[in-house]
Amino acid sequence: MNALPAAPNIERFRAVVERCLGLRFDESRLAVLSGVFERLGAAGGGFEPYLARLEQPNPPRDELRVLAHELTIGETYFFRNIAQFHAFTDVALRELAGTRHGSRRARILSAGCASGEEAYSLAICVRETLGDASRDVSVTGIDVNTASLEKAARGLYSPWSLRETPPDVARRWFRASGRGHALDPSIRDRVLFQERNLADDEPGFWFPEAFDVIFCRNVLMYFAPDHARAAIARMTRSLTPGGYLFLGHAETMRTLSDEFQLCHTHGTFYYQRPVRTALPVRESAAHTRAATALREDRADRAPGGDLEDPASDREPATLDADPAWTSTWVDTVQRSSDRIRLLSQRPVASADSNGASKLRQSVRPPDVAGALELLARERFADALELLGDLPRTGERDPDALLLRAVLLTHSGQLNDAEAACAELCAANERNAGAHYLLALCCEARGDRKGARQHDEAAAKIDPRFAMPRLHLGLLARRAGEMGVARRELETAAALLANEDTSRILLYGGGFTRETLTALCRAEIQATGGSP
Repeated sequence: MNALPAAPNIERFRAVVERCLGLRFDESRLAVLSGVFERLGAAGGGFEPYLARLEQPNPPRDELRVLAHELTIGETYFFRNIAQFHAFTDVALRELAGTRHGSRRARILSAGCASGEEAYSLAICVRETLGDASRDVSVTGIDVNTASLEKAARGLYSPWSLRETPPDVARRWFRASGRGHALDPSIRDRVLFQERNLADDEPGFWFPEAFDVIFCRNVLMYFAPDHARAAIARMTRSLTPGGYLFLGHAETMRTLSDEFQLCHTHGTFYYQRPVRTALPVRESAAHTRAATALREDRADRAPGGDLEDPASDREPATLDADPAWTSTWVDTVQRSSDRIRLLSQRPVASADSNGASKLRQSVRPPDVAGALELLARERFADALELLGDLPRTGERDPDALLLRAVLLTHSGQLNDAEAACAELCAANERNAGAHYLLALCCEARGDRKGARQHDEAAAKIDPRFAMPRLHLGLLARRAGEMGVARRELETAAALLANEDTSRILLYGGGFTRETLTALCRAEIQATGGSP
């Protein structure tokens, strides 16, 4: 019987995994890594010989394939985060169709394609949008996990993989096959799958301007920072000027590259490699970076790998219409923030090398990303203090200003919050988040007309933004306008179902998606409607 691996060997294994696959396993995921090492080391003739093979300059390819199979996450589904496919179709793909003019084929890459659902979703979008002209567009899927690639090549999927596929799309491109669904050969044959490691520098693959669009979603979030930066640098080099890069909704370009323009359409974020011509209008990147901070703090994930809402067990999923909820919404947020400040006073626990628990203060990096991380951990006061330590140049950054405005509002410092929002609107009057926060400030000082105007402006700028609709509904109910209140609250409840987790984190006042939805239902019922 093999002895359990010693801690130094586990550390060596962790270093090998990072070097060979780019994957970083922090303390919260170390148990998973240890279990894999125990299985593979025991099967490989002992821990020391197994490590010696992996620590070679060029480890055996078969060993790395087994390692990738054990450690990479292959669960995905068709049209995951469908808003990005809408942006791909309506922006990137139509732009490509209008600029090809008989030149080389447009090329699309699905990096970290797992079992192929993302790559095939892109191929379906191309086929449905361009028809016969889709032959001028190629789709390539790459992954380090050969078992996932073999499944992708078969094109056979369970109903679970099609759970977010629009029914009409499923009818056109899939047929029943046993207990699953077979992809139409005309789509399957349009995608080329290749075994490639994103942690490797392959100049023969990542050659300049090789791709027009790259999807690399929910991959870099597992990479060590240096490997993530190197992967982004390769993708940057391989994108055509004006090409588009789509990351996962919990990923951000911050700290990785400053060579991209952030785009926001269709209720989602993505990036464009700049060109000399005009680029899409930029909206604040704080939403996306907040999701990254949330990822750092939450290890639990839904079955599909998406982030759960922060502290989803903190609030009940149902609410009764209560007089406390008919006070100003900013007062309700303030009470939530008071509770959060009490939580933020608790020390943070971490594990030492012996597994014993000790107390330490959380690290506060002197940048906006650090403040976003503290916001994700619901440490509002600490986040505001950290932003207060930024140099004056940092305070003028739109992302820092928006985050400051959110924190000031949650902390009840409404005059300062209003000043920050006014500065944001002066720089870009189409800042939906700033208008929503201004609505809260107006309500707090009794200016309900001003509150409505700012909420309406926010909703017009971004029709998918749930919070201004919720606030409009609460304002209307307090004014006795039950029909208007019911309409706005019903709209808010519908929008909350698909609202980005990052925006709920920023603007939800510490409440979860479930609690905000329950509030809408309770208030709808109070207006005489059906919840």
